[in-house]
Amino acid sequence: MSESSLSSRKKRRSPRNLGAGDKRERILDAAVRVFAQSGFHATRVSDVAKAAGVADGTIYLYFESKDELLRSLFEDRVGRLLAFVQEGLAKHETAKAKLSAIIELQLGVYEGEPELAEVMTVILRQSTKLLKEHARPGFMAYLDAIATIVAAGQKNGEFRSDASPHFVARSLFGAIDGIALTWALGKAERGGLSRAATQVAELFLHGLLP
Repeated sequence: MSESSLSSRKKRRSPRNLGAGDKRERILDAAVRVFAQSGFHATRVSDVAKAAGVADGTIYLYFESKDELLRSLFEDRVGRLLAFVQEGLAKHETAKAKLSAIIELQLGVYEGEPELAEVMTVILRQSTKLLKEHARPGFMAYLDAIATIVAAGQKNGEFRSDASPHFVARSLFGAIDGIALTWALGKAERGGLSRAATQVAELFLHGLLP
């Protein structure tokens, strides 16, 4: 494919050129619902299109395939989660308070959107290719944000200094992900994640005390 034809194709695919800036978001929101209901492999692109209220061909103006749709969904939601975290952390001064806020924010987002919780914890695991090839940058950015807080807490004496910040970050993320996964699979009672957030924070923060 020539450079000019590739540029022309990208221009045609651009949401801005379609004059429907909210259509892509409608498709992503519909994908969350359909993936959560039917699973990744059983979902057809036409199913997402129907749920979004658009023609089948409209999906391909924004996403080349179902795999790309799931990848874009992951990147969009992780980006939002990072934005929530950064905004929320600005309200807290200590590393301890910031870690607690991260736990509460992530589990709070999931509890408010149970279908999103299922997609992020269950459906993503159905696409090994996505996890291996595309999810790593998003995960690493999130883990780096946690590790930076841990390192700052070690530097000012809030946390013990013999724990690797990135090890703590991976452990904390694993705990949050595992709790959200169990909650999504079990359709646990409302408020369960809020209570779990408090317990996870206490468990990790007490273990990090110097």
